Amino acid sequence: MIRKVLIANRGEIALRVIQACRELGIATVAVHSEADRESLHVQMADESVCIGGPYANTSYLNITAVIAAAEITGADAIHPGYGFLAENAHFAEIVEACDLVFVGPHPAAIRLMGNKSAARRAVADAGVPVLPGSREPLESRQEALNLAAEIGYPVILKASAGGGGRGMRLAYDERELRHAFDTARTEAEKAFGDPAVYLEKYLERPRHIEFQILADEHGRVVHLGERECSIQRRHQKLLEESPSAILTPEQRLLMGRAAVAAARAARYVSAGTVEFLLDVDGSYYFMEMNTRIQVEHPVTEMVTGVDLVREQLLIASGERMSLPARRAVRVRGHAIEFRINAEDPDTFAPSPGRVTRLILPGGPGVRVDTHLYAGYTIPPYYDSLIAKVIAYGHTRAEAIARGRRALGMLRIEGVKTSARLHLRILDDRDFINGDFDTHFMDRYLSS
Repeated sequence: MIRKVLIANRGEIALRVIQACRELGIATVAVHSEADRESLHVQMADESVCIGGPYANTSYLNITAVIAAAEITGADAIHPGYGFLAENAHFAEIVEACDLVFVGPHPAAIRLMGNKSAARRAVADAGVPVLPGSREPLESRQEALNLAAEIGYPVILKASAGGGGRGMRLAYDERELRHAFDTARTEAEKAFGDPAVYLEKYLERPRHIEFQILADEHGRVVHLGERECSIQRRHQKLLEESPSAILTPEQRLLMGRAAVAAARAARYVSAGTVEFLLDVDGSYYFMEMNTRIQVEHPVTEMVTGVDLVREQLLIASGERMSLPARRAVRVRGHAIEFRINAEDPDTFAPSPGRVTRLILPGGPGVRVDTHLYAGYTIPPYYDSLIAKVIAYGHTRAEAIARGRRALGMLRIEGVKTSARLHLRILDDRDFINGDFDTHFMDRYLSS
């Protein structure tokens, strides 16, 4: 069993890993930047090490400093959380080369699924539906134009080496595609150091559905149901829920099997997420696989009762996952996660600063994951996510009601937050009826 874990991350996910380690009797090491000296994960870990300046490239992305911190503290494992180095195959290789346990998938799986073109080929060969498009990165603008003419417009260009909306361009005709090709390649080069892009058929009103995967070294691969992630702005998720309000039992069965097949194609081990686009006609297509724990993992934990971070640690220790071997994981009730960001809810401008007052909601069916405390100063150097409010109910309507109650009782003063935006979304008739797609926020904000 792992004895001591260094957490190569910050904020609420670092605290979440500390909680799971405490239950398993595993010691923890927090690394932190100079800006995060007073962060709660530093205070709660058994040991802490400052690894650099306030900017991520001098601290949380500094592989040499992270490895050195593990060696000087005697840690035998590193948990990367999400973001930063979590999906960096080179980092995972270095961790293993230093005789440390990487709490996540093998480097080969990270590298395969991090290359979107290679991932599409691998899952397609395993029988998983993929959108019509290029199997290899595009070599020229003319190749893109020829393929678009074959599969029909609209089409979308995506960076082969990345995600999060960067290196992504939409084209409704040949003129737009000619311009988009160079723009997408330039942006991909700047964001990921790789200009390669591929092309797919663009779905006009899809739903974004992802399946949570767990896989261990003993050959077992299972899914723990789906999460609906269609409420997003600029390809960044705002809230997630499980189960999806639109999936039929047959769709859930088929998509779950496809998710497991995709994980097996990558020889995947650990927790991961297989993401799909669901079209209005019920067709579904593989989009990508996230080779890490997700921000929205508490949604699945609430409806299944499975501690996903605990399972990650067990699997990394070479243990079998602790789920019952002879039956599928059961999903009970409904859960919704609201991402609380330190930003203006109207303009989305970041709002770092000192938290002067903090009151967290509670009561039946409410969970809050956060690293905030009264007096804490939110630094301006990192992602604006500061808390996650998760509401659970026996039905979707009850989960919405509890979410409305929890968000209404949340008090974070001194900075602006996105809580008020979530309350407005919960009052939207289309959201209440489950009648939305990935363009919900575009229509909502323009109305």
